[in-house]
Amino acid sequence: MTIGSLLDDRNNEVVTIESTASVGEAVRILAERRIGAMPVIRAGELVGLFSERDIIYGLKDHGAALLDWTIDKVMTAPPVTVDRAQSLLGALGLMTRRRVRHLPVIEGGRLIGFVSIGDLVKHRIDRIEREAEALRDYITQA
Repeated sequence: MTIGSLLDDRNNEVVTIESTASVGEAVRILAERRIGAMPVIRAGELVGLFSERDIIYGLKDHGAALLDWTIDKVMTAPPVTVDRAQSLLGALGLMTRRRVRHLPVIEGGRLIGFVSIGDLVKHRIDRIEREAEALRDYITQA
């Protein structure tokens, strides 16, 4: 199973933010959308990732003044990315090794999707449950 097949099975609206937006604006969007991270865009290109971790570390080091800063001063850059051909297990391994919870999906140099570790784990669990159900059906029919 690949990242591309996961993207094909769902709505791929990606909430992004411009690098010049304020951290306060980003916090508002994260809270309203109930998401943990957003790709950061500059001139139409992916330049970073802004996440809850960036907020926490920034507040620890700089206090509430951080909320007036622009995203490009606190974002994680460059972002760790994958393409559609990446396997789900490979993406999970990458997330574990790089200690990230979100991956922008890039194709032809442009952002086409965004996946979280929760998306990948849920997809794996759903697949395992479908396989177990198929085995139970096979055994009871035999």
